[in-house]
Amino acid sequence: MSTDCMNKDRNAGKCTCTYAGCPRHAVCCDCLHYHLAKQQLPACCFPADVEKTYDRSFKRFIQAWS
Repeated sequence: MSTDCMNKDRNAGKCTCTYAGCPRHAVCCDCLHYHLAKQQLPACCFPADVEKTYDRSFKRFIQAWS
């Protein structure tokens, strides 16, 4: 995991993940790799009300934006 991400401070202001204690918070590349490996999308792909459900599935993404 890239805890030494040079963009972490800049990303922190844009990261919409509400999962408390997420070790990938504001480290976009690690977050994306993690979620894609689980056949999911990261929090930033979802509207706030959907993100809070923690359902990051592709199916939920399609439902949210349809």
